[in-house]
Amino acid sequence: MSQFIIQGGNKLKGSIEVAGFKNSTTPILAACVLTKEKITLHNVPVIEDVKKMIQILVSMGVKVTWLDKHSLTLDAADLDPEKLDMDLMSTMRSSILLMGAMVGRFGKIRTKAPGGCQIGARPMDTHFKAFHHLGVDVQFDGKYYILEKKQAADTEIVMNEFSVTGTENIILAASINQGEIKIRVAAADPSVQDLCWFLETLGLEIKGIGTHELTIKGTRVLHGGEYHIMPDPIETGTFIALAGVTRSEINILNTAPHFLALELEKFKEAGLKIEISNLDLAANKHYKLANIKVDGRVDLQAVGKVHDMPYPGFAADLIQPFTALMTQAKGTTLIHDWMYDGRMKYISELKKMGANLIVSDPHRVVVIGPSPLYGKEVTSFDLRAGATLIIAALAATGKSVIDNVYQVDRGYQFLDKRLAALGAKIERINDKD
Repeated sequence: MSQFIIQGGNKLKGSIEVAGFKNSTTPILAACVLTKEKITLHNVPVIEDVKKMIQILVSMGVKVTWLDKHSLTLDAADLDPEKLDMDLMSTMRSSILLMGAMVGRFGKIRTKAPGGCQIGARPMDTHFKAFHHLGVDVQFDGKYYILEKKQAADTEIVMNEFSVTGTENIILAASINQGEIKIRVAAADPSVQDLCWFLETLGLEIKGIGTHELTIKGTRVLHGGEYHIMPDPIETGTFIALAGVTRSEINILNTAPHFLALELEKFKEAGLKIEISNLDLAANKHYKLANIKVDGRVDLQAVGKVHDMPYPGFAADLIQPFTALMTQAKGTTLIHDWMYDGRMKYISELKKMGANLIVSDPHRVVVIGPSPLYGKEVTSFDLRAGATLIIAALAATGKSVIDNVYQVDRGYQFLDKRLAALGAKIERINDKD
């Protein structure tokens, strides 16, 4: 199990560039199986979840060629669904998106259940109920799920919750030969928008992008195309929290601030000085790119209450980094993470480091700050928890050891090297070392 060894207490300074969005890269990769023509993707993050998704595609015969460090082409013309690597499918949550993509192209898929972060119950009922309305029969034989298109789709599907991957799965499944289908109570998250814009470049017609009601006009054939994946808004928010917790001045490059409207307001409410500059249209013309300068050399103030919400509300994946920020803010903050019932494990790790935290129930914690933090050995139980503990360790007095950093590698590319460039004292110790 790899570790990060961190010597805390350093002020950070300099620029850090945001990578491509993990949460939209995996569905876009899944969408590449919908066409037999070549796809070129740019701004692809080099992270473990992306590597695994590519390995799954390659196992089925998809030809993948890296053009440079963050650009690649995919050719799924000779894809064979019978060669699907079941073991890899069961190691990552976002592999569930191949259900929709494969049903869209082939009308059938046999697969294992997906894996991913252990952050509480994440049932697939929302996906399966929506598939039913698409005319897809779902069976489980004790080992594998078998999804097969058996009847005509309903013209309207009402999702039973604002599920991001559920919405993406139905978009993928409805893309080919389904006629016009309206999806209501659709998630509108940035990753859903990015997937929709990508599919538009392949010839699919989608109305309502960015809203909670989408209309998909299925097509017989999708063509190839070229697309730039959006910058990761979660990584952007993580770096903003990092500047605040470590009382540092950081320039965050290649951001899309449009997708962080509420989060930016909360960061400002906490007292962070934030300047946005160089607003230029992104390659796909749907949003603007900018640099964000964050000055964390301020007296941080508690914000009262923060809770995650469906987009454009506060992102669930930024609740944990924001909690770390509030440990250094004067006053009391209620953090309410209602989406997941197993995501509070990081709280005990922050408490080890000296944070004053009171757990009210599996979804709520009261943060009383500011609290001095001290270096300890802690464990990253999931992706965002790992990033949060790294932030805390960089602000702490003394040495910290972060265990299970594979979880961090799943979503943040070369994070140790990028933080070291800002002046962080961080060292990776690999298993073989």
